[in-house]
Amino acid sequence: MALQKDGHQVTIYTFCYQYPNLLFPVKTQYSTDPAPKNLDIQVKVHSVNPFNWWKIGSEIKEIAPDHLILRFWIPFMAPCLGKIGRIVKRNKKTRITGLLDNIIPHEKRMGDVPLTKYFTHTCDDFMSMSHQVTLDLKQFSDTPCRYSPHPVYDHYGTRVSKEEAAKKLGLDPNGKYLLFFGLIRKYKGLDLLLESFAKSDKARKEYLLIIAGEFYDDPTSYLEQIKKLGIEKQVIIHNRYIPDEQIKYYFSIADLITQTYRTATQSGISQLAFHFEKPMLVTKVGGLGEIVIDGKTGYVAEPEVMSITTQLNRFIAEKDQINYLPSIQEEKKKYSWKSFIETLLAPSK
Repeated sequence: MALQKDGHQVTIYTFCYQYPNLLFPVKTQYSTDPAPKNLDIQVKVHSVNPFNWWKIGSEIKEIAPDHLILRFWIPFMAPCLGKIGRIVKRNKKTRITGLLDNIIPHEKRMGDVPLTKYFTHTCDDFMSMSHQVTLDLKQFSDTPCRYSPHPVYDHYGTRVSKEEAAKKLGLDPNGKYLLFFGLIRKYKGLDLLLESFAKSDKARKEYLLIIAGEFYDDPTSYLEQIKKLGIEKQVIIHNRYIPDEQIKYYFSIADLITQTYRTATQSGISQLAFHFEKPMLVTKVGGLGEIVIDGKTGYVAEPEVMSITTQLNRFIAEKDQINYLPSIQEEKKKYSWKSFIETLLAPSK
């Protein structure tokens, strides 16, 4: 939408089939949210069908757009995206930019390196959304890479009152809440947060921890950990896909957004926190620590239990003395869609 608002004609090619269940073992890969209005969205890319890649590549080659943006986040997608890009390049007109969420995957598998090289050799240039990804790219390509952090999400509605959010979620409006949000995967360090929460007497006495999102891994180990730590009554688990229209209720009720990742590049959860103007507790991995000002817009910890516990205790001790909102609103200005689009479309060096 930001590109369209800037005067560009945009067509989005998205997946009719994205992952085999082996790679995405959750209930569904398909959103039940209504499609955005006023966007030309072609649901026709099949991630594992080479005949489909030829068809899509040939179709886009004939359209001959000025710019093809290939969003890359996992080596599994390299054959599909790389082949489509290579076919499109035959028109000698279209510039191909790799928009990089990650270049080195969080969960490594055999074949990652050659697959990633295949993709990177397709692109004329790149844009990353964290400095760490820019550095990682150098292992695969010397092609120019621009940097712009992910803009703040602005299509999830506005923050609502804590009372309204509590009513929608069936929670106590007088409660205090920490939020761990999103698809739950091992690298995101939920186990570190649970351990830290249990070690913080203040957190256990004053707060409830909401875990909202579908478990990518078997949840048994987390449930056993919660029981072993004796925090069953302090933890609320909503193990399901959270539709777009419900996201505002989770972020509105939360006092602190937690991202205790073991590894990361950047995270859309941070931009949601900025959008809903909530302080964050993040770990110093990838780009997470780059966007949080410790003690002003949130807290930055090392990815280990004692550091996370210390910062959690800091938040509880300081939250009534610090007004996070002015700093969050000031930082939020940096993450505009206008700046992102300008960087994305900037000429290659």
